[in-house]
Amino acid sequence: MTASLIDGKAIAATIRAEVKSAADRLRDERGTVPGLAFILVGDNPASQVYVRSKGKACEEMGFHSVTERLPASTAQDDLLSRIESFNRDPAIHGILVQLPLPAHINEQTIIESIDYRKDVDGFHPVNVGRLVIGLPSLRPCTPAGVQELLVRCGHDPAGKHVVVVGRSNIVGKPVLNMLLQKQKGANAIVTVAHTGAGDLVPYLRQADIVVAALGKPEIIRGEMLKPGCVVIDVGINRIPDPSAKNGTRIVGDVHFPSASTVASAITPVPGGVGPMTIAMLMKNTLLAAEGILYR
Repeated sequence: MTASLIDGKAIAATIRAEVKSAADRLRDERGTVPGLAFILVGDNPASQVYVRSKGKACEEMGFHSVTERLPASTAQDDLLSRIESFNRDPAIHGILVQLPLPAHINEQTIIESIDYRKDVDGFHPVNVGRLVIGLPSLRPCTPAGVQELLVRCGHDPAGKHVVVVGRSNIVGKPVLNMLLQKQKGANAIVTVAHTGAGDLVPYLRQADIVVAALGKPEIIRGEMLKPGCVVIDVGINRIPDPSAKNGTRIVGDVHFPSASTVASAITPVPGGVGPMTIAMLMKNTLLAAEGILYR
Protein backbone atom coordinates (compact mmCIF):
# COMPACT_ATOMS: atom_id res chain seq x y z
CA MET A 1 0.00 0.00 0.00
CA THR A 2 1.16 3.51 -0.80
CA ALA A 3 -0.69 6.33 0.93
CA SER A 4 -2.24 9.13 -1.08
CA LEU A 5 -0.87 12.56 -0.23
CA ILE A 6 -3.20 15.07 1.40
CA ASP A 7 -2.21 18.32 -0.28
CA GLY A 8 -2.49 21.04 2.36
CA LYS A 9 -1.18 23.69 -0.02
CA ALA A 10 -3.94 23.08 -2.55
CA ILE A 11 -6.72 22.92 0.06
CA ALA A 12 -5.40 26.06 1.77
CA ALA A 13 -5.35 27.87 -1.58
CA THR A 14 -9.01 26.98 -2.09
CA ILE A 15 -9.94 28.30 1.36
CA ARG A 16 -7.99 31.51 0.79
CA ALA A 17 -9.82 32.06 -2.49
CA GLU A 18 -13.15 31.56 -0.69
CA VAL A 19 -12.13 34.00 2.02
CA LYS A 20 -10.99 36.62 -0.49
CA SER A 21 -14.28 36.36 -2.37
CA ALA A 22 -16.27 36.79 0.84
CA ALA A 23 -14.03 39.68 1.96
CA ASP A 24 -14.54 41.42 -1.37
CA ARG A 25 -18.32 41.14 -0.90
CA LEU A 26 -18.04 42.48 2.66
CA ARG A 27 -16.10 45.49 1.39
CA ASP A 28 -18.51 46.13 -1.47
CA GLU A 29 -21.71 45.67 0.56
CA ARG A 30 -20.75 47.17 3.93
CA GLY A 31 -17.54 49.08 3.29
CA THR A 32 -15.73 46.88 5.82
CA VAL A 33 -12.15 45.79 5.17
CA PRO A 34 -11.01 43.02 7.54
CA GLY A 35 -8.17 44.32 9.70
CA LEU A 36 -5.55 42.28 11.54
CA ALA A 37 -2.95 43.51 14.04
CA PHE A 38 0.22 41.52 14.69
CA ILE A 39 2.33 42.13 17.78
CA LEU A 40 5.82 40.65 17.85
CA VAL A 41 7.85 41.04 21.05
CA GLY A 42 11.57 40.33 20.72
CA ASP A 43 13.58 38.99 17.81
CA ASN A 44 12.83 35.26 17.76
CA PRO A 45 13.79 34.26 14.18
CA ALA A 46 10.97 31.72 13.77
CA SER A 47 8.41 34.23 15.05
CA GLN A 48 9.64 36.84 12.60
CA VAL A 49 9.20 34.38 9.72
CA TYR A 50 5.68 33.50 10.86
CA VAL A 51 4.63 37.13 11.18
CA ARG A 52 6.02 37.99 7.74
CA SER A 53 4.15 35.09 6.13
CA LYS A 54 0.92 36.08 7.85
CA GLY A 55 1.36 39.70 6.80
CA LYS A 56 1.92 38.59 3.21
CA ALA A 57 -1.28 36.54 3.35
CA CYS A 58 -3.19 39.64 4.52
CA GLU A 59 -1.80 41.59 1.58
CA GLU A 60 -2.92 38.88 -0.85
CA MET A 61 -6.41 38.87 0.70
CA GLY A 62 -6.72 42.64 0.48
CA PHE A 63 -6.91 42.87 4.28
CA HIS A 64 -5.73 45.83 6.31
CA SER A 65 -2.84 44.78 8.55
CA VAL A 66 -0.60 46.42 11.12
CA THR A 67 2.58 44.90 12.55
CA GLU A 68 3.96 46.14 15.88
CA ARG A 69 7.54 45.04 16.54
CA LEU A 70 8.48 45.61 20.16
CA PRO A 71 11.83 45.00 21.88
CA ALA A 72 12.27 41.95 24.09
CA SER A 73 12.62 44.29 27.07
CA THR A 74 9.05 45.60 26.65
CA ALA A 75 7.25 45.71 30.01
CA GLN A 76 4.09 43.65 30.38
CA ASP A 77 2.03 46.74 31.17
CA ASP A 78 3.24 48.41 27.97
CA LEU A 79 2.22 45.37 25.94
CA LEU A 80 -1.18 45.32 27.65
CA SER A 81 -1.63 49.00 26.82
CA ARG A 82 -0.87 48.34 23.14
CA ILE A 83 -3.36 45.48 23.05
CA GLU A 84 -6.03 47.68 24.62
CA SER A 85 -5.52 50.29 21.91
CA PHE A 86 -6.17 47.63 19.28
CA ASN A 87 -9.19 46.38 21.25
CA ARG A 88 -10.69 49.87 20.86
CA ASP A 89 -9.69 50.35 17.21
CA PRO A 90 -12.72 49.77 14.93
CA ALA A 91 -10.45 49.17 11.92
CA ILE A 92 -8.85 46.18 13.67
CA HIS A 93 -11.00 43.05 13.81
CA GLY A 94 -8.33 40.55 14.84
CA ILE A 95 -5.36 40.74 17.21
CA LEU A 96 -2.54 38.22 17.15
CA VAL A 97 0.25 38.33 19.72
CA GLN A 98 2.97 36.04 18.41
CA LEU A 99 4.03 33.40 20.93
CA PRO A 100 6.32 32.62 22.65
CA LEU A 101 6.77 35.81 24.66
CA PRO A 102 9.83 36.80 26.73
CA ALA A 103 9.98 35.07 30.12
CA HIS A 104 9.05 38.18 32.12
CA ILE A 105 5.65 38.42 30.38
CA ASN A 106 2.77 36.20 31.49
CA GLU A 107 1.32 34.66 28.32
CA GLN A 108 -2.05 33.82 29.86
CA THR A 109 -2.51 37.38 31.07
CA ILE A 110 -1.80 38.63 27.57
CA ILE A 111 -4.20 36.14 25.97
CA GLU A 112 -6.99 37.14 28.37
CA SER A 113 -6.42 40.86 27.68
CA ILE A 114 -7.43 40.47 24.02
CA ASP A 115 -11.10 41.16 23.29
CA TYR A 116 -12.45 37.64 22.73
CA ARG A 117 -14.31 38.91 19.64
CA LYS A 118 -10.90 39.82 18.15
CA ASP A 119 -9.11 36.69 19.40
CA VAL A 120 -8.26 35.21 15.98
CA ASP A 121 -5.94 32.65 17.62
CA GLY A 122 -8.94 31.20 19.48
CA PHE A 123 -7.05 30.99 22.78
CA HIS A 124 -9.16 33.29 24.99
CA PRO A 125 -11.00 31.39 27.77
CA VAL A 126 -14.35 32.61 26.42
CA ASN A 127 -13.62 31.08 23.02
CA VAL A 128 -12.23 27.91 24.59
CA GLY A 129 -15.39 27.54 26.68
CA ARG A 130 -17.69 28.16 23.73
CA LEU A 131 -15.77 25.57 21.70
CA VAL A 132 -16.14 22.96 24.47
CA ILE A 133 -19.93 23.37 24.70
CA GLY A 134 -20.41 23.59 20.94
CA LEU A 135 -21.24 27.28 20.49
CA PRO A 136 -19.97 29.35 17.55
CA SER A 137 -16.59 30.91 18.27
CA LEU A 138 -13.26 31.88 16.80
CA ARG A 139 -11.43 28.55 16.82
CA PRO A 140 -7.70 27.82 17.08
CA CYS A 141 -6.27 27.94 13.56
CA THR A 142 -4.21 24.76 13.39
CA PRO A 143 -6.93 22.48 14.83
CA ALA A 144 -9.51 24.12 12.56
CA GLY A 145 -7.15 23.43 9.66
CA VAL A 146 -6.90 19.76 10.68
CA GLN A 147 -10.69 19.46 10.60
CA GLU A 148 -10.92 21.19 7.23
CA LEU A 149 -8.27 18.88 5.78
CA LEU A 150 -10.19 15.79 6.85
CA VAL A 151 -13.52 17.02 5.52
CA ARG A 152 -12.26 18.46 2.25
CA CYS A 153 -10.14 15.45 1.31
CA GLY A 154 -13.04 13.05 1.82
CA HIS A 155 -12.16 11.60 5.23
CA ASP A 156 -15.14 12.78 7.26
CA PRO A 157 -14.41 11.95 10.91
CA ALA A 158 -18.06 11.14 11.71
CA GLY A 159 -18.24 7.75 13.41
CA LYS A 160 -14.47 7.22 13.08
CA HIS A 161 -12.05 6.55 15.92
CA VAL A 162 -9.65 9.48 16.01
CA VAL A 163 -6.53 9.23 18.14
CA VAL A 164 -4.98 12.60 18.93
CA VAL A 165 -1.38 12.22 20.07
CA GLY A 166 -0.62 15.25 22.27
CA ARG A 167 -2.65 17.35 24.70
CA SER A 168 -1.46 20.93 24.23
CA ASN A 169 -3.85 23.86 24.55
CA ILE A 170 -2.82 24.91 21.03
CA VAL A 171 -3.51 21.66 19.15
CA GLY A 172 -4.36 18.50 21.10
CA LYS A 173 -7.18 19.72 23.34
CA PRO A 174 -8.89 21.88 20.68
CA VAL A 175 -8.79 19.03 18.13
CA LEU A 176 -10.42 16.77 20.73
CA ASN A 177 -13.18 19.29 21.39
CA MET A 178 -13.80 20.07 17.71
CA LEU A 179 -14.05 16.48 16.52
CA LEU A 180 -16.28 15.12 19.28
CA GLN A 181 -19.04 17.72 18.78
CA LYS A 182 -22.36 16.49 17.45
CA GLN A 183 -21.90 18.66 14.38
CA LYS A 184 -21.15 18.35 10.68
CA GLY A 185 -17.48 17.54 10.12
CA ALA A 186 -17.15 16.08 13.62
CA ASN A 187 -19.13 13.44 15.60
CA ALA A 188 -16.03 11.27 15.99
CA ILE A 189 -15.00 8.93 18.79
CA VAL A 190 -11.89 10.65 20.11
CA THR A 191 -9.04 9.29 22.23
CA VAL A 192 -6.22 11.54 23.42
CA ALA A 193 -2.90 9.75 23.92
CA HIS A 194 0.06 11.61 25.42
CA THR A 195 3.29 11.18 27.36
CA GLY A 196 1.37 9.69 30.28
CA ALA A 197 0.31 6.77 28.09
CA GLY A 198 3.77 5.21 27.99
CA ASP A 199 3.28 2.89 25.03
CA LEU A 200 1.36 4.61 22.23
CA VAL A 201 0.97 1.51 20.08
CA PRO A 202 -2.22 0.07 21.68
CA TYR A 203 -3.99 3.35 20.95
CA LEU A 204 -2.57 3.95 17.49
CA ARG A 205 -3.46 0.42 16.37
CA GLN A 206 -7.15 1.25 16.99
CA ALA A 207 -7.13 4.56 15.13
CA ASP A 208 -9.00 5.17 11.90
CA ILE A 209 -7.50 8.67 11.95
CA VAL A 210 -4.29 9.75 13.70
CA VAL A 211 -3.59 13.40 14.50
CA ALA A 212 0.07 13.61 15.56
CA ALA A 213 0.93 16.67 17.66
CA LEU A 214 3.58 15.62 20.18
CA GLY A 215 6.42 17.80 18.96
CA LYS A 216 8.88 14.89 18.80
CA PRO A 217 10.53 14.17 15.44
CA GLU A 218 9.41 11.00 13.67
CA ILE A 219 8.29 9.32 16.89
CA ILE A 220 5.36 7.55 15.19
CA ARG A 221 6.44 4.87 12.73
CA GLY A 222 4.51 2.83 10.22
CA GLU A 223 4.60 -0.39 12.22
CA MET A 224 2.74 1.39 15.05
CA LEU A 225 -0.26 2.23 12.84
CA LYS A 226 -3.45 0.45 11.85
CA PRO A 227 -3.30 -0.45 8.14
CA GLY A 228 -5.42 1.90 6.06
CA CYS A 229 -5.59 4.69 8.63
CA VAL A 230 -5.46 8.39 7.77
CA VAL A 231 -2.51 10.35 9.22
CA ILE A 232 -2.56 14.09 9.87
CA ASP A 233 0.94 15.16 10.97
CA VAL A 234 0.95 18.49 12.80
CA GLY A 235 4.60 18.25 13.87
CA ILE A 236 7.25 20.66 12.64
CA ASN A 237 10.72 19.60 13.79
CA ARG A 238 14.15 20.59 12.53
CA ILE A 239 16.69 17.77 12.61
CA PRO A 240 20.35 17.53 11.50
CA ASP A 241 20.93 16.47 7.90
CA PRO A 242 24.51 16.71 6.61
CA SER A 243 23.27 16.29 3.02
CA ALA A 244 21.08 19.42 3.22
CA LYS A 245 22.43 22.81 2.18
CA ASN A 246 21.99 24.34 5.65
CA GLY A 247 22.73 21.09 7.50
CA THR A 248 19.16 20.52 8.68
CA ARG A 249 15.76 19.48 7.37
CA ILE A 250 12.15 19.68 8.52
CA VAL A 251 10.28 16.54 9.53
CA GLY A 252 6.99 15.83 11.26
CA ASP A 253 6.12 13.76 14.31
CA VAL A 254 5.48 10.82 11.96
CA HIS A 255 8.20 8.85 10.18
CA PHE A 256 6.89 9.52 6.70
CA PRO A 257 8.70 6.76 4.72
CA SER A 258 7.38 3.94 6.88
CA ALA A 259 3.95 5.45 7.64
CA SER A 260 3.21 6.10 3.97
CA THR A 261 3.40 2.35 3.28
CA VAL A 262 0.75 1.59 5.92
CA ALA A 263 -1.67 4.54 5.87
CA SER A 264 -4.27 5.10 3.16
CA ALA A 265 -3.70 8.89 3.23
CA ILE A 266 -1.12 11.13 4.89
CA THR A 267 -0.10 14.77 5.09
CA PRO A 268 3.47 15.65 4.09
CA VAL A 269 5.73 17.84 6.21
CA PRO A 270 6.13 20.53 5.07
CA GLY A 271 3.13 21.18 2.82
CA GLY A 272 0.38 19.57 4.88
CA VAL A 273 -1.07 21.23 7.96
CA GLY A 274 1.23 24.30 7.88
CA PRO A 275 -0.45 26.14 4.98
CA MET A 276 -3.85 25.44 6.54
CA THR A 277 -2.98 27.36 9.71
CA ILE A 278 -2.55 30.65 7.86
CA ALA A 279 -5.63 30.00 5.71
CA MET A 280 -7.73 29.52 8.85
CA LEU A 281 -6.25 32.67 10.39
CA MET A 282 -7.50 34.58 7.35
CA LYS A 283 -10.91 32.93 7.74
CA ASN A 284 -11.05 33.86 11.44
CA THR A 285 -10.22 37.47 10.61
CA LEU A 286 -13.04 37.53 8.07
CA LEU A 287 -15.47 36.06 10.61
CA ALA A 288 -14.42 38.65 13.18
CA ALA A 289 -14.95 41.44 10.65
CA GLU A 290 -18.41 40.11 9.74
CA GLY A 291 -19.32 40.32 13.42
CA ILE A 292 -21.99 37.62 13.48
CA LEU A 293 -20.44 34.86 15.60
CA TYR A 294 -21.40 36.32 18.99
CA ARG A 295 -24.87 37.68 18.30
